Amino acid sequence: MFKAIYLQCGAAAITAIVAGAMIGIRGFVSVGVAALAAILPNLFFAIRLTMLKARPDASYAANFFIGEFLKIAATVGILAIAIKGYPEMHWPSLLIGLAIVLHAGFLAFWKKS
Repeated sequence: MFKAIYLQCGAAAITAIVAGAMIGIRGFVSVGVAALAAILPNLFFAIRLTMLKARPDASYAANFFIGEFLKIAATVGILAIAIKGYPEMHWPSLLIGLAIVLHAGFLAFWKKS
């Protein structure tokens, strides 16, 4: 579970460096905001599911779906706050960075330990 988050951090760093080199500081910050909006809720979700394993009486499926809903809501909330707080947002960098970081988690399924 945490392997996916590590891969997302790596993809975010590479994407931010490329966007910073191509667009400038606006692109770098925009990808950074997208990475923060994707990685932070995923990290809290992974920690929540890890702590849930210690409780045998808890319903794993129900907690998974509640956690997934909270993760999506937190991602949208972070993006909304960032858009209001950083009006110089470079939209293509934000959207491309968000797509790359969110898809990087799927690489964890292909990569064997």
